Amino acid sequence: MLETFSPENLSPGYLSDKSPENISGVKETFPEQLSEGNGIVSGEAPEELSDGNDIVPEGDSFSFSITAPEAGERIDKVLAVRIPGQSRSYLKKLIKEELIRIDGRPVKPSTCVSENETVSVVLPVRMLPDILPEDIPLDILYEDEDVLVVNKPKGMVVHPAAGHYTGTLVNAVMYHCKGSLSGINGVLRPGIVHRIDKDTTGSIIVCKNDNAHQSIAGQLAEHTIVRRYRAIVLGNIREDTVTISQPIGRDPSDRKKMAVRPDGRQAVTHIRVLERFGNYTYIECRLETGRTHQIRVHLAWYRHPLLGDTVYGSSKKTPFATQGQCLHAQILGFIHPVSGTYIETEAPLPDYFNNILKKLRS
Repeated sequence: MLETFSPENLSPGYLSDKSPENISGVKETFPEQLSEGNGIVSGEAPEELSDGNDIVPEGDSFSFSITAPEAGERIDKVLAVRIPGQSRSYLKKLIKEELIRIDGRPVKPSTCVSENETVSVVLPVRMLPDILPEDIPLDILYEDEDVLVVNKPKGMVVHPAAGHYTGTLVNAVMYHCKGSLSGINGVLRPGIVHRIDKDTTGSIIVCKNDNAHQSIAGQLAEHTIVRRYRAIVLGNIREDTVTISQPIGRDPSDRKKMAVRPDGRQAVTHIRVLERFGNYTYIECRLETGRTHQIRVHLAWYRHPLLGDTVYGSSKKTPFATQGQCLHAQILGFIHPVSGTYIETEAPLPDYFNNILKKLRS
């Protein structure tokens, strides 16, 4: 039976200024075989696993489906949320030039959208620098002629975007793969089918051709990709297993952040406690869904933010050197797009993470 927690019996860990309004979304359970994650299908702009920069780059084309909470809204208002970083006037210009369509039809800024309609967007290139291959060392966990799994280091952005046109994972894999990468997601995201945050370490899959990309994207969309994360959070989580089921949407007060909000998209995170250290807890997280910043947002809402997460957690100094959130994508499992065999990789914990655990255990 699933136990529902109320604010009174929550663990006495980190208390945020904004307490959850509906703690009934937290349940004690941990399904053993849940699949995780989501990604980019046929050029769809990723809603999940962002690289820390949610501004959609110019020179990009993508599509998305209208959700129930968006139904009835004007298309220009929907676009302002879906495409942060672009002015409302610029989006209206794109609509006027018929670069934004609904189910293939031109629209007006005042057009109201309906659930399940498909919105296609083309962002023309204005002035983009060339994205060049760079000889950046890669920690390769698995590689064949179709896919590449990399253990991404902390501080590396996944793909070029505003302010990050060099030193990204894309620059590195372009050099490593000699340009042999899928092109489905445009010139700024060759080979990229999903993302993890800039300061999140661990496993990420890169596709070397369009066939592999479509296969992996389909698995991501169907939630059959296996993803397990390791994390250290503030506070002592009393329950051994916890499920957080709370919708996530963009924070209305800060468009670069996400937040738990009733009109957001369904999001479910499963947590299992591995070790307790008084004021800190070492946990495993699985994503039943995979919204942008999902683990970070859910754990902050649950009053146990990630150690080192100054965006969603506390800005207070800790005795540990984290340089960002203490979150690691450890396990990545998928069906090979050609052979059909199950491939599972494990990214070892980074040194900084092991050093923190060593201090906590001493």
